[in-house]
Amino acid sequence: MRPFDFDRIPMALVFQDRSGFKETYGGSHDRVLCEGQFLRPKDAPTQDTVVIFMHPSGVMTHLPLPMALARAGVPVICAASRYPHNDTALIMEKVVIDLGHYVRHAKEVLGFKKVLLAGWSGGGSLSLFYQSQAEHPTITETPAGDPVDLTTAGLTPADGVMQLAAHVSRAITLSEWIDPAIRDELNPYDRDPYLDIYADPPVARAPFPKDFQAEYRSAQRARIARITADVLQRLDDLRKTSLPQSEHCFVVHGTMADLRWLDPAIDPNDRRPNWCYMGEPRVVNMSPAHLARFTSLRSWLSQWSELSRADGPKCAGDVSAPALVVENSADDACTPSHAARIMAGFKKITPEFHRIEGATHYYIGQKDQLLTALAVVLDWMERHEFVETG
Repeated sequence: MRPFDFDRIPMALVFQDRSGFKETYGGSHDRVLCEGQFLRPKDAPTQDTVVIFMHPSGVMTHLPLPMALARAGVPVICAASRYPHNDTALIMEKVVIDLGHYVRHAKEVLGFKKVLLAGWSGGGSLSLFYQSQAEHPTITETPAGDPVDLTTAGLTPADGVMQLAAHVSRAITLSEWIDPAIRDELNPYDRDPYLDIYADPPVARAPFPKDFQAEYRSAQRARIARITADVLQRLDDLRKTSLPQSEHCFVVHGTMADLRWLDPAIDPNDRRPNWCYMGEPRVVNMSPAHLARFTSLRSWLSQWSELSRADGPKCAGDVSAPALVVENSADDACTPSHAARIMAGFKKITPEFHRIEGATHYYIGQKDQLLTALAVVLDWMERHEFVETG
């Protein structure tokens, strides 16, 4: 197959959303702007299917796989939510609404007969959350109790779902990465030495014994629960004031302390030891740009807490559309248990599974692995009559 050039066509979807308060900077109080790009292949055979890549807060316009698909002649939409590059106030239920507008635009305005959701990384649980609500809408409020009615949002089900280097959910992932050594949320340097895997020297070292792993995971979940309890209390206090829609923003320190990064025997794959997709875990743990570092009360509940509904494996149980799950064998973000849990979550269908040997999370600098992944996706699409590659 010869490669095609493609155009990058800007997309701007504007729609009304009466939230009662504004969560994004600038613009009209009750209007939402979502900006994306339509990667339209040039001189390629016309296709009836478009692939939509969307992440809750990431912008995916220059990731290797979307561009590779466009060069293969497949139309691609790289969709950004209303929260591009800033998930401080992100509400997952509202991101579902944003994705719904892209799906509807693809079919009703661009004229595609079929839409595939490509859930890359954090887009995996988003795509499953969307599809579960599009097929069986149930949600009428956020975990904080604010109205957001997905039952009347007119969500159009996608025709297929791909889980590509996907993790199970932002909330579950944070619960497995958060640093349990932090005892005081206002003083991240007040640390439990027994649980401090980044201490110099640490009390516990890799390989970590099974009993330590269990204590560590329990302490991680306990820290999440303490933060959630504080969030719920603060929300309750605010709602008793004259400004019940007020917010409180806060910092969550220490969010990259998964034992897996230091002990490659835990959830093993071909990843580099003492490394993660953001760099050296000890540095990333306290960096300003990692998971949940800055957040709000309502966003914590919707996006990061144990109350989040964007649970990939659980949502997969509602999905009846064809599905593909692709795991990267050297993924330094989504280790094998993520793909396994997603696979196990499907109840109505049996998804197809593939592992790309040697592939890291993004395929950056990995042309051979990228081409293998592209071939897997194109073959699956062709066999399910989503695309004709000729």
